[in-house]
Amino acid sequence: MKNDNAPLEIHVHGDVPIKPGTDIKAIQEALKPLWHYAGARSLSDGAPSLYEEEPGIRFDTNLNRLQLCWTVKGDDDFRMVMEDLCMNLNELSSAGTQIEVTFYDTDFDDEDEANGAESRDDFVMLFVGPDPAAIMQAQRDLLIHDVVNMMERHFDGSELTGVVAEIDKLFSQRFDNLVSSLELGKPPRGSGGTGSGHGGGRRPRHLH
Repeated sequence: MKNDNAPLEIHVHGDVPIKPGTDIKAIQEALKPLWHYAGARSLSDGAPSLYEEEPGIRFDTNLNRLQLCWTVKGDDDFRMVMEDLCMNLNELSSAGTQIEVTFYDTDFDDEDEANGAESRDDFVMLFVGPDPAAIMQAQRDLLIHDVVNMMERHFDGSELTGVVAEIDKLFSQRFDNLVSSLELGKPPRGSGGTGSGHGGGRRPRHLH
């Protein structure tokens, strides 16, 4: 396992839907950035969390869901692990979802705070999905959830339809910009080609 003197405790939390029929070996390889960082030799060895009360890394074969509630000791180099993990899970995921990563500064104490030092605590929200549209859909759904929950303290839910519509417009524009950038990167079509398919995949659905 990682050095007990590592300055950070890093908690990874998420629930990732996995494509049906995915082999457990593929899941183990996709999660290698995590268990390898923990100093383990396999997923089964690295799946337990630093804290026994946390379920760790689990794959529910009945639901085809990867469940993450896992803590490891480490440092800022874990941010590279996050990038590798997301790229790997994009290949296996069946829908877009978020993964939360929280960094806790275990060396920071009251004396440090009194001396004006800054804690290294941090929180990062990651998104994974099978394609850009699925990732944007997950981002959109989370934003709608947060905005509606906040505004329902002051307004009835039925009054927020316009707010949701405006958020949908923002994500539609972002998706169109992404598609345009992908189209610009394509080689010119032959003179016989008349198609105008979107290189970025399907447009995110709008849920009102």
